Amino acid sequence: MLFGDVVAKARFSNESTYRKFVEGGREQEFDMLFENAVKEVQRSFGGTYPMYIGGKPVNAGETITERSPIDFNMVLGNFQNGTREHTLQAISAAQRAFPSWGATDYKERAALFRKAAELFAKERFRLAAILSYENAKSRYESIGEVDEAIDFMRYYASELEANKGYKRNTSEKKSSAKESMGFQGAPPGLERISIELKPYGVFGVIAPFNFPISISVGMSVGAMITGNTVVFKPSSEKMTMLTGLKIYELFKAAGIPDGVFNYVTGPGSVIGAELAANDNVAGIAFTGSREIGMGMLSKNLAAGKQKVFILEMGGKNPAIVTKNAAIEKAVEGVASAAFGFAGQKCSALSRLYVHESIKELFVSKLIEKLRTLKVGNPLEKANYIGPLIGESAYVTYQRAVEKARKEGRILYGGNRVNIGLQGYYVEPTLIEVMHSSDLVHRELFVPILTVEGFKGLDDAIAMANDTEYGLTAGFYGKSKKDIDQFCDRILAGVVYVNRGISATTGAMVGHHTFVGWKGSGLTGKGTGSKLYLQQFMHEKSISITK
Repeated sequence: MLFGDVVAKARFSNESTYRKFVEGGREQEFDMLFENAVKEVQRSFGGTYPMYIGGKPVNAGETITERSPIDFNMVLGNFQNGTREHTLQAISAAQRAFPSWGATDYKERAALFRKAAELFAKERFRLAAILSYENAKSRYESIGEVDEAIDFMRYYASELEANKGYKRNTSEKKSSAKESMGFQGAPPGLERISIELKPYGVFGVIAPFNFPISISVGMSVGAMITGNTVVFKPSSEKMTMLTGLKIYELFKAAGIPDGVFNYVTGPGSVIGAELAANDNVAGIAFTGSREIGMGMLSKNLAAGKQKVFILEMGGKNPAIVTKNAAIEKAVEGVASAAFGFAGQKCSALSRLYVHESIKELFVSKLIEKLRTLKVGNPLEKANYIGPLIGESAYVTYQRAVEKARKEGRILYGGNRVNIGLQGYYVEPTLIEVMHSSDLVHRELFVPILTVEGFKGLDDAIAMANDTEYGLTAGFYGKSKKDIDQFCDRILAGVVYVNRGISATTGAMVGHHTFVGWKGSGLTGKGTGSKLYLQQFMHEKSISITK
C-alpha cells in the first residue's frame, strides 16, 4: 500500500465559519462578533514587539513600523528589523531543537497541532479582525482565511495519523537456495524491512502578504508536523508581521517546544537570502513571485548546493465562457474571481475569453455587475473591494492602466477612488487589448481583467495556455464535449467548471488540491492534499535479516 492510500480514522471536515452562521440563521451574530473584535484589537495597536528565537524574545537595533493599508495613518505595531546575525541565531536554535522534535512520536505532533487548531478557532474573530486591518481583506475573506489555517492543521494531523507517521513494514522470506554469496531476491534469512519518511531538518518558511495566516500556517505546519523545525519570516515589505506574531503566540500556547518555530522579522534581501543560502537550512517553503522563487533556486544550483525547495509562484489565470454558458452564473463567477481582495491573489482571474457571439452581451452584464461592487473601507460590511496593499501595487495599477489606454481601451474603471482615507483605493478595471500585449501575460496582482473574444474552443484553450504560469483556470459552458476538452487540455493545476461562486479561486482544504503547473510551482504537488506532507520528508529503507 502506498503512502496516501489510507483513509483517516477521524473524518475531516472544513471549518466554514460564515457558512455555518448563515445556515443557522445567525448572520447578524456573525457581524456583531466581527465588529466587536475590530474594536477590541484596535485598542492593542501601536506596540513594539520582539522576534522570538529559541523561545526567547530578541530585539534588533532598529524597528520597522507596520501601518494599515486601510489608512496609512494607523500604526499597527513596530517590529524588529532583523539582521543576518539574527537569522543565524534562529537557524542555530532550530538545529538544536531538531533532534528531539524529529524523534517525537507522530501522534504527539498531531495532537499538538490539533490543540493549536482549537486555539485558532477560539481566537478566530480577533485573528480575522487583525488580518482585515493588516492587509485590508473584508470580514468574509478574513474569516475564511482563518478557517483555512484551522483546516490545514486538522487535515495534516489526520493525514499523518492515517499514514501512521509515514512508516510501513514488509518482509522477504528466507530463500531455500544454497548460495553462499547470495543473489538478488534470495536472502539467506528472513529479511524484515521498514520503509519510512524522515524529516530533513531545518526549513526556512518565507510567507506572502496576501494570505499571511493560512499560507503561513499551511507551510509551517507542513514542515513541523512531519518533524522538521522552522525559521519563519513573514512579509516585512508588504507588512504582515502582526499576524505572524499571533501565529507564534498560538503555537507557543499549544505547547510547540521552544526552537521548533522561530519568528524572525526583517527584509527578504537579508533574512530570506540567508535562509536560502545557508548550508544548515535543509529546505525552503516559499510562496511569492516567480522571480524571487526561481532566483533562490537558481543561486543554490549555481553554487552546487542541494536543498529542498517547495515553491508556489503566482499565476496568470484564465477563464473561458462559451456561447452556451449560463451567463448570469458566469458573470458572478468572473467578477468574484477577478476582483475579490482587489485581485491580490495568485489564483485571481486576470484573463477572460468569451465566445464572440455573446461577447458584447456578456461584457455589458459584467460591467453592470462591476458597478455594484463598492470600493471602500473593508471593515465596513457593504464594501466589496478594499485598498491595494501599498504604493508599489498602486504604481503597477497606474502603469497597467496607462498601457491599456495606449494599446487598447478601458471598458470600465481605471481610476483611483477617494474615500477620505489615506490608502490606495482603485476601481475594478476591465480592459481590452491585443493578445500579444504583456498585460495579458505578465502577472499584475491588481484588480485588472483583460477580455478577448474567440471563435472556436481550440483557439480559446490555446490563448488560455499561452502563459508561463499554470495555476488555476475556469470554464463556463453546457457541452460535455467542450468541458471534457477543456479539462483535458488546459495546462493548470486547479480547474473549475461552471462554478458560480468564483471562476478561479476558493480551493477548499481536503477537497481541492491547490497546485501550480509550469511556472506557478515546482514539485507538482499541492497544498491541502494527500501528497503535500511527503515533500517535507525523505525516504529511508531499513532491512534487518535474522
